[in-house]
Amino acid sequence: MDKPSFDPGFTEKYRGDLHRIINPNGQFNVRRRGTTWRDVHPYLFMINTPWPVFVAMIFAGYVMANMVFALVYLGIGVEHLRGAETGTASDRFLSALFFSAQTFTTLGYGRISPDGLLANLAAAFQALLGLMAFAIVTGLVFGRFSRPAARLAFSRQMVVAPYQAGASLQFRVANRRSNNLMEIEARMLLMTVEPSGGGLLRKYKPLTLERPAVQFLPLTWTVVHPIDEASPLWGQTAEHLTRQQAEFLILIKAFDDTFFQTVHVRHSYRHEEVVWGARFVPAFEPDAQGQMVLDLTLLSEIAPAVEARPNVS
Repeated sequence: MDKPSFDPGFTEKYRGDLHRIINPNGQFNVRRRGTTWRDVHPYLFMINTPWPVFVAMIFAGYVMANMVFALVYLGIGVEHLRGAETGTASDRFLSALFFSAQTFTTLGYGRISPDGLLANLAAAFQALLGLMAFAIVTGLVFGRFSRPAARLAFSRQMVVAPYQAGASLQFRVANRRSNNLMEIEARMLLMTVEPSGGGLLRKYKPLTLERPAVQFLPLTWTVVHPIDEASPLWGQTAEHLTRQQAEFLILIKAFDDTFFQTVHVRHSYRHEEVVWGARFVPAFEPDAQGQMVLDLTLLSEIAPAVEARPNVS
């Protein structure tokens, strides 16, 4: 009797073919509609945005703020900035712009200084905004650097390889960074699309792992699901998985010894990313000094193996 299916949060309803549930970058394949500006959290956006975009936004904000205040000082009159160039229009604008940058950063070389009530009020207000802006940026930079994020490398494909007297489904994972990950746990779910009540439903079935956890991850970890009579893959072939639009959902949890926090990583493999009758080749070996060398370029390397037939006991 099949184990009852459950919904891990992706819904069992099926309304057309999806590319995949979990994208290769670990993000869920979900696009939201109906959101408003109130649903956008600036801190989360700035923390999660890529580094090039983050740096570009900070630089653009800095330039824009100084341009605005340069125009303010031009409106007040450059003659109220003692030491500023008052010759041509470009000289006046550059003097106002550089004074704005010095005030915004609270640097102040002393060559140009405000003169008059309006100029002093504008400079004081800009200095306050500069202090607040740099405090916010400092917090964002610290948050980005201090946020733990596992950088795991997954093999490009899964393999159905010989295992003891039968077969097994395997994938391989390694830590790309030099930090120590401890107490690593893995879970694997099989998602299939199956007929039900005249329609189609997604079914989610947990796959039992030979070893669901390891204490350390200094090298590679080959995660193995034995295909035995209790496995949902028992008797399945590549054609079966294709017809069922099978996707294997991978959830990995680990403790980051550097940040002393738990990190989570998601990945998935579609049915076309499963190679039958193959095995992984070793990705590490000792060097001449006896030190183990891990070659991440070999993480996905496979070699032919004896054809695995999970329906043969």
